[in-house]
Amino acid sequence: MLKSLFVYGVLGVMLIPVKSKRMTVCVEDDEELRVDCLIEPKPNKINTYQFSWSIGPRQETINTNVSGESANNLFKDKSRVEELEPVGYRMTLSDFRDKLSDNTTFLCKISGQGENITLQKDNILSCSAVSLLLKNSWSWMVYLLLFFYHTHS
Repeated sequence: MLKSLFVYGVLGVMLIPVKSKRMTVCVEDDEELRVDCLIEPKPNKINTYQFSWSIGPRQETINTNVSGESANNLFKDKSRVEELEPVGYRMTLSDFRDKLSDNTTFLCKISGQGENITLQKDNILSCSAVSLLLKNSWSWMVYLLLFFYHTHS
């Protein structure tokens, strides 16, 4: 019994995320780029968003609702943004593959709070649920360890 409590305690600590994943980038089945920005906005403020990417030294705004800012002409009519529940925004971009460099940094800001992620052009994952689950392979290893512990004890 004490051994089981120890194992569950260790597994419980391992399952606590060290840093929440507040931004994800993936390619949908229809070849559109999807960027989810899950930053919780500040209460009692008008929510603003800005999605951009940085390729080398230049940063280009893809879509924004920030007053006084505008998207680069390359992205006009190619991107759309929708609000996610309970928090965050999703930006979808079409016709993007030829514009990416080998290393592209995606940035998002919601009500002034920012997040970024750098990806290699050829390593952007599919948005399918299986692909996103396999991305977090450490969680599968924890479940396997737990399974083998119970079957062999």
